Amino acid sequence: MNTVLGLTPLLRAAHNRHEGAVRQLLERNDINLNTPDQGGQTPLSSTAGNGDEGVVRLVLERNNVNLNTADKYYQTPLSGVAQSGHEGAIRILLGRNDVNPNTVGEYGQTPLSRAAQNGHEEVVRILLERNDINPNTPDKDGRMPLSFATQDGYEGVVGMLLRRSDVNPNTADRYGLTPL
Repeated sequence: MNTVLGLTPLLRAAHNRHEGAVRQLLERNDINLNTPDQGGQTPLSSTAGNGDEGVVRLVLERNNVNLNTADKYYQTPLSGVAQSGHEGAIRILLGRNDVNPNTVGEYGQTPLSRAAQNGHEEVVRILLERNDINPNTPDKDGRMPLSFATQDGYEGVVGMLLRRSDVNPNTADRYGLTPL
């Protein structure tokens, strides 16, 4: 059932946002929602990264989907959505109890770091509304979400992070640089 690129029919349909085809494939009991392609992306991570809310909802209706499966870059579906800035898809994923908002991906970045690095204000706000989010998780170089936001001048994200009492703007990365 796999193609040369490791794409199952479900992966192709999910990636290309074909909601009807995904629905039909999910009606079968022999479809594995966690089968990755060669890059480690599952149907959920592929469609979540595209921001397709309809397909994300369809995939999440199945009980056997793993929300925290990372691809070969250690990026989970939540990280991909945060990096892409898809507000609706991130709300859907965060509505599940079994999603970990503090997963560490490639280079040690969390979903919050990825959203801050790309200036996605609404996604940062959504993540910061959670009680279990850690805004001070450093990446492998010691950089935190505030560091990423200040580097690229994302004033709105910087403001949101600085309004939190648990964000320390004086924490230096491994090169001795602070966010400010």
